[in-house]
Amino acid sequence: MLELKNVYKTFNPGTVNAKTALEDLSLTLNEGDFVTVIGGNGAGKSTMLNAVAGAFSVDAGTITIDGQNVTGLPEYKRAAFIGRVFQDPMMGTAATMQIEENLALAARRGQRRGLRWGIKRMEREDYRELLRTLDLGLEDRMTTKVGLLSGGQRQALTLLMAALKRPKLLLLDEHTAALDPKTAAKVLALSDQIVEENGLTTLMVTHNMRDAIAHGNRLIMMNGGRVVLDIAGEEKKRLTVEDLLNRFTAVGGEMPSDRTILG
Repeated sequence: MLELKNVYKTFNPGTVNAKTALEDLSLTLNEGDFVTVIGGNGAGKSTMLNAVAGAFSVDAGTITIDGQNVTGLPEYKRAAFIGRVFQDPMMGTAATMQIEENLALAARRGQRRGLRWGIKRMEREDYRELLRTLDLGLEDRMTTKVGLLSGGQRQALTLLMAALKRPKLLLLDEHTAALDPKTAAKVLALSDQIVEENGLTTLMVTHNMRDAIAHGNRLIMMNGGRVVLDIAGEEKKRLTVEDLLNRFTAVGGEMPSDRTILG
């Protein structure tokens, strides 16, 4: 479903501020893979997600989604088959629009839009049922402006919107990092549920080794802009934080921060 092949990206090339963020990065995800991504600061985790989403062009290499070479496609064209949830709960939704209006925008992702825009009664009922699955009471607040929601409520809504069209690829970029532990756990559980129910191929960047081990069927660790560890299946299930730290050190990775180790 996703293939990155020999991808390079350097910011500010040819200057004293040059920074190589991705270096000969190659990664393949099969359909239905739920891959957690971990690594130290500057390892290239979020840069990889931005490259996949088309937030910037890469210097070399190819990015293929479901057999289609998207390397040269701009971000807005990739949005038709990519769903994304950001670290900041304020991103991914329109704060001044109602909950149901945000859902309507997500439902129309990738479609042509004219002047005759509105929400039909049947759509509104569908949105109410979707919101009920969140168990946050939002189904009774569909005309509430999204900007009035808490961070956790907003992130849960963003997750629902990102998966609404069953994208070929779901990108979760440290989407619980800005939440308190209780809310983060709820959003992570919701993420697992949505990914499983829809069979979504997913990349989840996290700063928390425990979460990286507990979620998904595969774990990769990045360092220096490339993948240095790739663990899946039963091997991943048996992992502990201590095992992960030892293996990371063995391949020459920079020791992660305490926040990465402990959450």
